Amino acid sequence: MKNFLFIAITSILLISCTGNDKYVLKDSIGSINKVMVVAKVSDWTGDIGQEIRTSFGELMVGLPQPEPILTLSQVAPSGFSTMMKAHRNLLIISESDNEGFSVRNNVFAQPQTIVYVQGKDDETIIKLLQKHKNDIKKIFIDADIKFTQRIFEKDKLAENQFKTIKNLGISITIPTTFKLVDDTGEFLWLRQHLLSGIAKTGSNNILVYSIPLENEETVAENIVAVRDSIGKKYIPGSFEGMYMITEAAYTPFTFDATIDGKKAYETRGKWEVKDDFMAGPFLNYSIIDKKNNRVVVFEGFTYAPSVNKRAFVFELEAIAKSIKIN
Repeated sequence: MKNFLFIAITSILLISCTGNDKYVLKDSIGSINKVMVVAKVSDWTGDIGQEIRTSFGELMVGLPQPEPILTLSQVAPSGFSTMMKAHRNLLIISESDNEGFSVRNNVFAQPQTIVYVQGKDDETIIKLLQKHKNDIKKIFIDADIKFTQRIFEKDKLAENQFKTIKNLGISITIPTTFKLVDDTGEFLWLRQHLLSGIAKTGSNNILVYSIPLENEETVAENIVAVRDSIGKKYIPGSFEGMYMITEAAYTPFTFDATIDGKKAYETRGKWEVKDDFMAGPFLNYSIIDKKNNRVVVFEGFTYAPSVNKRAFVFELEAIAKSIKIN
């Protein structure tokens, strides 16, 4: 009997494992920037649910239309079926005497990120959510960044075809859907035409260049002036005298960031064309490269009238965060 049990268990393990002793997991499902919350209906409709929506319903900065950083949906534990367990981003809320906040990866599918928040009562769970909300948001966003980068890595542009990238001595993962607009050796402009929904006349754009590092303390305060000078020089409008500028009516937001282990500034805001009606969101990363006494700048901007733009800007963010300075 013992031998029979041993053979049965071994057979199951062999069927369930690959040659490198890892369990075979199904591919995860779910849209980028979307989190499935596993919580009781009474929790979701009560104070816990309100705290989750407040904590994770923050709007993305710099978009013309209000769009949350993360989109939330809910399923009750009783409805947490095999299909639901395959979601890429899961936030699981439960009651337990062992209160805490933890993260696990690739439990039911891959790639997958699961954040567990558990406490002995509603008050404890709410306090944990409040304490860790920024950590939890970053965990899900970083996971989606890596997921997007892996997709782009499978079909990316050859970097050695661009003079500017070679001259700057950087590497960057850009999908082949982007086409060349301008490459001077000092300034690169790539454009991706957007074909989804009604944004058939829209585009996602990438700019890459560098400026001298004159004073590290003034880099952040000069970002708008630098991007406006670049817009005037390289990004023309439909007629003479028109060019891209930072929208005067909307003050951009600048945050500390890290790219390739180097200090950087992330700036989000809105661009417009001087004396024209074209406008949209932009995302700028100014990376301080002390070794080469310069600031490497990546900027992405989107033109997609009448549609939501969060997904387009998020793709630009994933591309920017793939930069390596050689």
